[in-house]
Amino acid sequence: MPDPTPPLTRRATLAGLAALTGLAALPARASAPRRDIAYGPHALQRYDAYLPEAAHAAPLVVFLHGGGWAIGDKANNNVWKAKSAHWNARGIGFVSVNTRLLPEADPMQQAADLARALSHIQQAAPPWGADPNRLVLMGHSAGAHLVALLGADPGLARRWGAQGWSATVALDTAVYDTERYMARKPSRIHARAFGTSRAFWEEASPQARLGPGATPFLLVASAKRREALSAARNFARAAKARKVEAELLEVNLSHAAINATLGEPGAFTEAVDAFLARHGVA
Repeated sequence: MPDPTPPLTRRATLAGLAALTGLAALPARASAPRRDIAYGPHALQRYDAYLPEAAHAAPLVVFLHGGGWAIGDKANNNVWKAKSAHWNARGIGFVSVNTRLLPEADPMQQAADLARALSHIQQAAPPWGADPNRLVLMGHSAGAHLVALLGADPGLARRWGAQGWSATVALDTAVYDTERYMARKPSRIHARAFGTSRAFWEEASPQARLGPGATPFLLVASAKRREALSAARNFARAAKARKVEAELLEVNLSHAAINATLGEPGAFTEAVDAFLARHGVA
């Protein structure tokens, strides 16, 4: 597919200036990670923070893993390793979050956990040398559904003391319109997560909650997954109708590769970086 990434003119210009002056633009180094920071009493209400060394007002990417709302972990290598290394080298902090999981916590309770984590991270950020006002919320798969839910209705996060954030990046979910998805033939994973209650489908639907107070969105969708791509396109249209910024990025990567390769060199990572930069996280 054609490369969707616009030329990164500002980066090229800065690199050219460094070459002309004989100065090398050295990447930032990472400090020792802060692991298993508690934002609640449950053993899964924890996050890990990866910060550039000697960070000062560093922007943040806060990430929630996937796993069908039932499995997954903040410390899995494909969740944090490439992403934290890439963004730390650019002077950006990376925070990997766990929430409670099914069957103990349904998706709305997991969204509440994410909101609690976000509030805790925003309060903890200044002593880390990070800027809570330059923060992007990002998630993959089930995590993408949950970040989209908070991004569509930030009031859900404010209930737990979270402040506003710069933008939301959703990596390949098929359930932006949870009601529509569940009314058809949902997968066993989704049936377990969302049950049979139409009222709950609406409550847990990012598209149903989408309003003028929503954050800007980057919707990453796999060209290999027709249902997820269609859901992202429909959400983008609904967002624009409600005057919410929503940028769609279609990538020729599998569902798993969208998570695993983000942070590795290439057009996909560059396109996400360009979105972050447009929203002050760079």
